[in-house]
Amino acid sequence: MIDKKHSFNKTIIRAYDIRGIYNKTLFDLDAKIIGNLFGLKVGKNKNINIAYDGRVSSESLKNNLIHGLLEVGVNVTEIGLSPTPLLYFSCVKNNASGGIMVTGSHNPKDHNGFKFVLNNMPFYGDDLIKLSEDAKDFSFKSKKGIKFNQCFKDEYINRIFKGINLKNKHKIAWDAGNGVAGELMSKIAKKINSQNFLLFEKIDGNFPNHHPDPSNPKNLKDCVNLIRQKKLDFGIAFDGDGDRIGVIDDKGRVLSGDQLLLLFSYEILKKKRGAKIIGDVKCSQILFDEIKKNFGVPIISQTGHSHVKTNIKKNKADLAGEMSGHMFFNFDYYGFDDALYSSVKLVELLDKQRKKLSDIVDQFPKAFNTPEIRVECDDLKKFEIINEVTSNQKIKNQEVIDIDGIRVSSKNGWWLLRASNTQAELVLRCEANSLENLKKELLLVKEAIFKVDSELSDKILVENYV
Repeated sequence: MIDKKHSFNKTIIRAYDIRGIYNKTLFDLDAKIIGNLFGLKVGKNKNINIAYDGRVSSESLKNNLIHGLLEVGVNVTEIGLSPTPLLYFSCVKNNASGGIMVTGSHNPKDHNGFKFVLNNMPFYGDDLIKLSEDAKDFSFKSKKGIKFNQCFKDEYINRIFKGINLKNKHKIAWDAGNGVAGELMSKIAKKINSQNFLLFEKIDGNFPNHHPDPSNPKNLKDCVNLIRQKKLDFGIAFDGDGDRIGVIDDKGRVLSGDQLLLLFSYEILKKKRGAKIIGDVKCSQILFDEIKKNFGVPIISQTGHSHVKTNIKKNKADLAGEMSGHMFFNFDYYGFDDALYSSVKLVELLDKQRKKLSDIVDQFPKAFNTPEIRVECDDLKKFEIINEVTSNQKIKNQEVIDIDGIRVSSKNGWWLLRASNTQAELVLRCEANSLENLKKELLLVKEAIFKVDSELSDKILVENYV
């Protein structure tokens, strides 16, 4: 019997996954212990699929992770350097009991971490906390598992294009940001057979051109400039591990996640009346109203890809999306977030409609929004503040949704305040039917915070956002 004791840095156990700074808060030994613990959770002789992204530290973490899994008698199928959606796909195809993706996602280049799947469902939150507690004292009988290598890339590409019949040529910009999606992005672009302009498709964990986070417009400048210079039809960008998509229209405007979800919602509702569609709590009210108006069933979810996937299963939803660019197709796909599949579905949609993307977006109902406003707040205080604000708003009989922070609605708009699950911050966002009412919503949330913490409220400068 082998006895082990291990303590993880308390900052790396996050709400949706494990994330840390390599060789500062996250170490190779952590990866090996995670392999031990997750392997014991899954059970001997079961199969776990492993993939890793292109970060400099990923291969070493992956090797140690596999060592830990094999040590407890679990069999490992390594699928190689691959995007996160390909890991999810592989778990479906070979019926793996679990899967782990070694990835830092969209975080800085010296960060890394792990995303987990157990029986094709997210393994997160309390599961990860329990894993970290188990590390303090655990034991096992050494029994060497078997390691296999298998490539799913061709099968994955074929599945992405299943039923896709494109008739028109398009001029498309593609930006992988040197993330792990670059190789498959290139294959997809070639298969689409349009006039393609590829940016930063070479996988490079130093991200020499820009940070791979398409939710930040600053990272899309090269793609936007290319679209304008070459007069392209649209652009598609990916995050570091290929599960989040960014889209730019022919005018060089970056679509928000809820606009992209609305675009896909209209298309699915043409095929299935009564389709259930999930948006996260940060999405525009326009999205939920339009889904309902077009005979769909709108559902609001907590923010976070793991929460959304759980809610898809729970509600048997057909489609879901988040402001961050995670898109989940369950009507004709597997229900996990897949930016590469989403990119092909976008091309198919525009191929059918034969309209400029800008013309389609310009027909959407209009609202006035603030960006996501992030306010530094101590990790120990942020949830306390949310609880107090929520309690105060409920006393006032406000129209409140409190599944993830608090969203307070009125006839003219809404405001949202939530604690970030990944950083020491509060996140707020407002929406209204006019600029004047947007300012009122922002003042309302500022006032709500002031009653709990006046210093925090003073950090929100209304004039910067309205």
